[in-house]
Amino acid sequence: MTITLDWYGCATYRLTINGLVVFLDTYMDRPDASPAVGITTGDVAEADFALVGHAHWDHLAGADVIANRTGATVIASHESARVLRERGVAEEQLWTAQGGERFQLNDDVTVRVYPSLHSCIWTRAAAPGKPVFGDYGTTENEKLERLNARRAARGEAFYAGMANSSSTGGPLDFLIETPEGTILFQDSMGYWTGLYAHLNPDVALLAAAGRGNIDGEPIQGSVEDFIVRECELLRPRRVILGHHDNFAGIEGTPDITDLTPVLEELDRVTPGVEVVPMELGGRVTLW
Repeated sequence: MTITLDWYGCATYRLTINGLVVFLDTYMDRPDASPAVGITTGDVAEADFALVGHAHWDHLAGADVIANRTGATVIASHESARVLRERGVAEEQLWTAQGGERFQLNDDVTVRVYPSLHSCIWTRAAAPGKPVFGDYGTTENEKLERLNARRAARGEAFYAGMANSSSTGGPLDFLIETPEGTILFQDSMGYWTGLYAHLNPDVALLAAAGRGNIDGEPIQGSVEDFIVRECELLRPRRVILGHHDNFAGIEGTPDITDLTPVLEELDRVTPGVEVVPMELGGRVTLW
């Protein structure tokens, strides 16, 4: 069995498992100011499934185009499904989840869905190597005020034409089970400690930008502190880092070109974990 993975920036991947084509998030129609990834949703001619981690534009956008062009089934939250339904995706193509489900993709491949957490976009963040502290115990009311201010500053025109919700819809992680091994797909820097301690994937696709969210609170530390902690829990054989490119076409959002602090800390604390580098638009063979 041959399993390949293509990275199209942000947290969007195409996983191909012996001819089964599974998109992990679907955001590929990027602003002109973003680095090109070599593909748009209009180029996608074949897809069997799309697994979408949450309903924000940089993850859900394009799912409607791919589903309507190819007939692919989308596995996503109820909020993501609502957005896609309003954009013309047929009900039979929408498999909803909130965590705790297991779906059959074909005779050989299944996927388990787990509840997850979004990174703390309502508070301060920094590039790797720069720890950030504070904002512990912030209420949902305070978070919403900050998020609304951020959205107003960006302007509604930014989101025009994209499948998007101001709500995450409840982030989801996916554990893809194949005869060769398991692949964890996480599309935002957040996790529940009790869940991650028991997943033990062979390959972990992890977000690597923002302020990490551990059990509902912002990490008191750096990006590398967060990633090392989750790798200590997950104990994967291989890790692939995403979500760190300039996917929004805005300077510093996040555009982390130097992951050296993350790589050095992983090598120091979890030397048995292999970090697999990926270029935008690049491909690796997992098995």
